[in-house]
Amino acid sequence: MCFMCFLLPIHLFGKGEVYEVVQGTIRFHSDAPQELIRASSDKLIGVLDVVNRTFLFKIDVASFVGFNSPLQKEHFNENYMESDLFPVAVYSGKIIEDMDLSKDGDFNIRTKGKLTIHGIDHQCIIRCHVICKKGVVTVQSDFIVLLADYNIKIPRIVYDKLSPQINVSVNAVLSVKSPS
Repeated sequence: MCFMCFLLPIHLFGKGEVYEVVQGTIRFHSDAPQELIRASSDKLIGVLDVVNRTFLFKIDVASFVGFNSPLQKEHFNENYMESDLFPVAVYSGKIIEDMDLSKDGDFNIRTKGKLTIHGIDHQCIIRCHVICKKGVVTVQSDFIVLLADYNIKIPRIVYDKLSPQINVSVNAVLSVKSPS
């Protein structure tokens, strides 16, 4: 369903300036007592409607790379994220604070929305640092995802190798979407 939002004409997001991700990376790490797991994906896509202060961002779960081993990536996709059943993670919602992207500026904002991971929706507030310079918007955010919130189970045998909380970092560059 969320994937379909990216196929809709951009005018359905509202009138005014709509920004789209031109470069986006999501990194995560799990810092457990016996193992540090890191991975990233540069396949982030998304849109930001400035007038309505709404957004939608999506990442293909299977696009994460950089694991310690191919087996670790396999376990991530098959045992934990079940990426065949739940292929995307999505964050959609509204921007809480006002910001004027028509001028250069630096903003610390909060977003409120629905984060969908592993097929589970969770309402959350995520803080973001936004820099607007010459019409290009850079967004940076760091937040924690609790595996229990998304029904991602850690088997007892690997409990010391996977943290129950995952540190996530998002960096995205957006520019005004050209009309379709």
